[in-house]
Amino acid sequence: MNLVEILDRTCIKAPLVAHEKQAVINELVDVLAQAKRVQNPDLLKEAVWMREQTRTTGIGHGLAIPHGKCAGMESLAMAIGKPAEPLDFEAIDGRPVHLIVLLASPPDRTSDHIQALARVSRLMTMEDFRERIYAAENADEIWELIQEKEEGR
Repeated sequence: MNLVEILDRTCIKAPLVAHEKQAVINELVDVLAQAKRVQNPDLLKEAVWMREQTRTTGIGHGLAIPHGKCAGMESLAMAIGKPAEPLDFEAIDGRPVHLIVLLASPPDRTSDHIQALARVSRLMTMEDFRERIYAAENADEIWELIQEKEEGR
């Protein structure tokens, strides 16, 4: 799974306006809606928020990967947000998050959904990459880092 195939440059927002978990999720879904990647943003917001209520997607090391499946999605879609200041996402390590990667998919694309979650997690376990992406100052820098990593540059 190559993240550049599911992430559009316009779906990266840095800095985010929102300062709390549900508002961040809503903001990132709105980013996907503006890019015409989701047909029913309200349905996706509900799906992602319901998933978040079952167990936090703040996986530690400053990363959260809220995700959900939603009818009306044509394909896997991703939005990335970097908060202006690290924010509380109720992460499993108790630390604030520096990057939020929202993943949305159609209900029938479970395998792709899982592969994308695994790819994001794998990239973010690379300390050098993680530090560089957290230090990025804008969406263009985040895009360049992901593109560089996925293209093996």
